[in-house]
Amino acid sequence: MNTFTIFLILIAIVCFLLIVVIMVQNPKGGGLDSSFGGSTVAGGVKNTNDFLDKSTWTLGAVLIILILLSSTSFSGGAAGDSKLLDPNAVPVQPVTPEAPVTPAETPAPAQETQNQAE
Repeated sequence: MNTFTIFLILIAIVCFLLIVVIMVQNPKGGGLDSSFGGSTVAGGVKNTNDFLDKSTWTLGAVLIILILLSSTSFSGGAAGDSKLLDPNAVPVQPVTPEAPVTPAETPAPAQETQNQAE
């Protein structure tokens, strides 16, 4: 496995975790804390919201960092193999074979002028 594949797997895991954390939250403040009756829970509702908020921002930052790091590890091929960016590369002209012209395909110009005169 190369480094790009490892980054790709890590990015997929972070995306999954980010989706889970976002789905647990409720934009109206109900989310996970609404299932708890009150602050009698060991962590309390306030701590649950803080944890979800901090984990969302942390996972988002980790995702951005992984994407930036993976772009540096992605080479797209060997470094010296690219002819696209090589200024000394000689452009290759495409070779197109010409179709043979048969006499039946080309009309005789003399017949056209005789038909126009009549």
